[in-house]
This record gives sequence, structure tokens and C-alpha cells, in this order.
Amino acid sequence: MITVVHYIVLSSILFTLGVVGVMIRRNAIVIFMCIELMLNAVNLSFVSFAHYLNSMDGQLFVFFTMAVAAAEAAVGLAIIVAVFRNKETVNIDDINIMKW
Repeated sequence: MITVVHYIVLSSILFTLGVVGVMIRRNAIVIFMCIELMLNAVNLSFVSFAHYLNSMDGQLFVFFTMAVAAAEAAVGLAIIVAVFRNKETVNIDDINIMKW
């Protein structure tokens, strides 16, 4: 039988992979995908706790998180496309437009 601990362990592993991806990778698109992985890991824990506690609060948080993730993806990809048109790269180290 799958318990809430299994879901929390899976969620922790997915979140850790997302954090490692953000810390290690230099490609902006991969970093966005790792952020999405972290958000989905948190959603998994919310749903598992909501099911365990027989509450709808976790599912409401998941709905809010998915809305924020969709907005983040739309705005983030638009920024990446705009930067790629100017710099012709998505490497974070080469994008230094905030520096003097």
C-alpha cells in the first residue's frame, strides 16, 4: 500500500532534482524547467497531505500554484525569446545585460 510517506519522499526527490538543476545548469530554458519541477513537487506534497487529512485546502493551493506556474512560464519564455533575439544565446553566463 502506498502511504503519504511515499509521496513525500518522491516529492522531496523531485524538489531536490529541481534545486540541483537550477544550481548547476546554465541554460535559461533548463532552469525554467527545473523551477516547474520544483513547483510540481510541492503540488504533489499538497495533494498527498490533502488526501491524508481529508481536506480540500491542499487542492486549492495546487490550483493557485498551477496558475502561478502558467504565468511564470508565459512571462519567462517571452523574456527568454526577447533576450535570445538580442544576444543570440540562452546561456546565463553570457547574458549580463544587468551589469554595467
